Amino acid sequence: MAHYVIQVIAFQLFFLVVYDVFLKKETFFNWNRAYLLITAALSFMLPVIKIDRFKDIVPQQYIITLPEVVIGKQNPIVLDEVFIEGINQASSFSWSWMYLFYLGSAIAFSIFAYKLTNIIRLIYGNPKHHESNLLIVNLENSRDAFSFFNYIFIGKQLVKEERETILKHEWVHVKQKHSLDMLFFEILRIFFWFNPFIYMYQNRISVVHEFLADAEAVKHNKAQYYQNLLSQVFNAKQVSFINPFFKQSLIKKRIVMLQKSKSKQVQLVKYALLIPMVFGMLVYSSCSNENNANNLPEQVDLSQYTYTIEMGKDNPEDFKEKADASREFIINNPDYAQWMETDYTKQVPSITASVRHKDEKIPEGYSVEEVETKDGKKKTLVFGTIGEPKSKSIDSSDYDGKNEVPYTVIDEVPVFPGCDSQADEAGKKVCFNEGISNFVVKNFNADLAKTLDLKGSVKIFVFFKIDRQGNITEAKARAPKPELEVEAVRVVNMLPRMTPGMHDGKAVNVPYYLPIKFEINE
Repeated sequence: MAHYVIQVIAFQLFFLVVYDVFLKKETFFNWNRAYLLITAALSFMLPVIKIDRFKDIVPQQYIITLPEVVIGKQNPIVLDEVFIEGINQASSFSWSWMYLFYLGSAIAFSIFAYKLTNIIRLIYGNPKHHESNLLIVNLENSRDAFSFFNYIFIGKQLVKEERETILKHEWVHVKQKHSLDMLFFEILRIFFWFNPFIYMYQNRISVVHEFLADAEAVKHNKAQYYQNLLSQVFNAKQVSFINPFFKQSLIKKRIVMLQKSKSKQVQLVKYALLIPMVFGMLVYSSCSNENNANNLPEQVDLSQYTYTIEMGKDNPEDFKEKADASREFIINNPDYAQWMETDYTKQVPSITASVRHKDEKIPEGYSVEEVETKDGKKKTLVFGTIGEPKSKSIDSSDYDGKNEVPYTVIDEVPVFPGCDSQADEAGKKVCFNEGISNFVVKNFNADLAKTLDLKGSVKIFVFFKIDRQGNITEAKARAPKPELEVEAVRVVNMLPRMTPGMHDGKAVNVPYYLPIKFEINE
């Protein structure tokens, strides 16, 4: 939605700049009126028009350029998922920018209704009579003059000559249905009250309306018409969607335009500028990434989004930026899912992440997880495993006690305080997992559920190392909210000192991966 609004505002700005620079001073008033109405409508239509052929104008290699990446140097021990419960009271108020939009629209509608009510009161509160298809409303004790649809409001204090001239002017407004134009922009102001260019459009078309009516009315009695315009004693009703005859801010412009020579027909070529402008906008809107989300199979080789972690061999820091870019693609394109496959059949186990269409058949043995995207939609992640883990698939001579040692190689894993009494490695591992889980649940700030207005299930992924002294180091976290990442790192850094992992009789650094599921009860 925000992307659409930005495009609308940008297009309107461009259209108005062209109008002010090239067209405003011309005497082609009907053409100017058509330009303002058409471009105002086009600015709302163009962002949603998609022409597939225009996508070929931009070379494919400039649309998506994510190369294949080989990643991973650590093979962290994956701990059991920690389950945390939080409470978010459903009655608690959470701020949204949409509330401001609704408030602005409500105020704009109230102002519109108030002005419309005033017009209705004038109609029913003053004497009136019919002339042809018009209803003339005679305003008591007034010298005002304006029109609204088939109604012409005219003050009784105007003399006969003034009334005749003004009636000819207002008849043009009625005949050409200028009130429809003003009402169109008034409605746009209700929904796009925050867009200054809507007000600029309405102002410019009201000026064009006066020029059109003046050009027709001045043919009958030019001297009397100038005299009426120059009279400064009149005060018109200031209502944005009526056509007042005596609007003091326009008097000078109208007199100047009446005295101006008619523009030469060759100047009409300026309106042809609209063709390349619209063409360029169509190319832009058709080729923008957000609008192409559902057409990417024709534009992008999805293999470009494949990256492989060779566990125990490569460094994850080397691929972080590109992996994040691939993840961003997944989040912003609802028709695609990320497939992650762990292959233990190779000498060096690997995890491959790739992008596929969400409608592809999920192979047997794969698991599915739903996550929420930025726009509130659900995204599918698919996981699978090939083969069984090999406990000694890597040559232990590659490790000298200074680097991280993966779980498939290490002789003795780190021990959580109080787990030394366990007889075997399996028991120590279970005790380690329970110790970590209990500690995180006890110390994690569950009030963040209410503070951040979290809903449903939230996943937090934490990576950390236990160094050769048994201390927690290099803790990092990934979560939907920065506050959750900070909290997860804080809690993990509070973990007590462990008995370090041992390999070949030496203390070594051991990397760990900890998934946390934050379940919010509303």
